[in-house]
Amino acid sequence: MNDWEWELLEDKTSVKSVEISGVQVQRGDRVRLCPKAGGDVFDLALKGKIAAVESIEQDYEGKLHVCVVLDDDPGRDIGLMRQPGHRFFFDPGELEPIANGNETPVRETKKILIAGIGNIFLADDGFGGEVAARLAKQTFSPGVRVGDFGIRGFDLAYALMEGYETTILVDAFPGEGQPGALFVVEPDLQDLDSAETQPGFIEPHAMNPINVLRMAKNMGGELKRVLLVGCVPATLGPEEGAMGLSEPVAAAVDEAEKLIDSLVTRILAGEWPAKK
Repeated sequence: MNDWEWELLEDKTSVKSVEISGVQVQRGDRVRLCPKAGGDVFDLALKGKIAAVESIEQDYEGKLHVCVVLDDDPGRDIGLMRQPGHRFFFDPGELEPIANGNETPVRETKKILIAGIGNIFLADDGFGGEVAARLAKQTFSPGVRVGDFGIRGFDLAYALMEGYETTILVDAFPGEGQPGALFVVEPDLQDLDSAETQPGFIEPHAMNPINVLRMAKNMGGELKRVLLVGCVPATLGPEEGAMGLSEPVAAAVDEAEKLIDSLVTRILAGEWPAKK
């Protein structure tokens, strides 16, 4: 698809799902790319690749196009920010749902996002990033993604558009207890619009989890379950900033790693939330 065609799609209508080979495919589903012979040379080079559906769009002529982001693209997050070169459009007939192939269907794999957030230049606010770095060294099931989003609120909002069944935010957050104390809370996603901050507003150099969740929701993201694993900070440093965690918060990193690993295990086993 050339640049002119891509620009035309900017004036498009989003479609929730499309039937491909008898399977209803929607955003977040995995597909195998099967470009038609005689098509764009670059598209042909992607034959056989596995990708995630980022959106289904209908152009001004009523034709459907499926926008995908490659699983093995190191810049896949850029694609989710709607950047050409990392997101690709295919006709529905050029895609094969994974459910029809030999791989495990995505719908049978619970998708979990573990997102470390916070500013490493504000002392204990770097807690989330440190925990994410530890977890990134572990081997989780294919549906689990670990990322250190720092203060990149837009990047996290776009990641939330991928349809994760559970998102675990890891952050230094005021709570009950002494510095270093850990807690798990589940924000009320139905109450996002009643928060005091402006709907959809994100400061470019800060990370407010509630604002990010609201932005993702306003962009059409389906937020299912969000957990916050918080750690009570001892200090956020002086005004000029400071790197490095305080002693009690640094000591809590190991426990946070074990806690999140336990949460993931329970979620994948269907044991979270606990059945009443």
